[in-house]
Amino acid sequence: MTETDRSEHDDRIIRESGIDARVALIVEPVLAGIGFRLVRVRLFGQNGLTLQIMAEREDGTMTVEDCEEVSRAVSPALDVEDPIEKAYHLEVSSPGIDRPLVRKSDFVTWTGHLAKIETSILVADRKRFRGRIAEADAEAVLIERDQPAYGDEPTVRIPYEAIAEARLVLTDDLIRDALKKDKKARQEARKRRGEPPETEAETEDETETDN
Repeated sequence: MTETDRSEHDDRIIRESGIDARVALIVEPVLAGIGFRLVRVRLFGQNGLTLQIMAEREDGTMTVEDCEEVSRAVSPALDVEDPIEKAYHLEVSSPGIDRPLVRKSDFVTWTGHLAKIETSILVADRKRFRGRIAEADAEAVLIERDQPAYGDEPTVRIPYEAIAEARLVLTDDLIRDALKKDKKARQEARKRRGEPPETEAETEDETETDN
């Protein structure tokens, strides 16, 4: 796959390297073909290797059934290409509530929420930032610093090309928004399966069970 072909499937600003990158090249078109997009690939473990593939639908949702579907789809492709020499366990997961931010659209979607960002180069004399996403345009994200040090500007504009890693910080507001998305995901999953919409009673029962 050429870089041009890759960009058609992957508009992420944060990408993998090494073996993780080879795996990403294999699974990206597979995911795109079944209506999902890649968030992150990570191979980790000392005594036993685990290959984590983090994915989501275009609307940002990801159910347990979606994870199973992705696992069934990517497993044959990985078996054929065999990018990992040692035995490993495949783990497909959703991005989670305090999710990585890997696309420009992620910063737009989660505007107003608290995030941690690390840069590959100095930006405003720093490489680590924590603050609320004030706005995100085509070139950069504007962060309102959570606890600015003395002499720091209250806001900092970080170019996407400088970002090495970014993720949301768990807050009550984030949990509330994530639960709304989770409910939407369940409703969409039921719709795809041809089942009636989830009732309020079912939602309450599930909440009580989770607690």
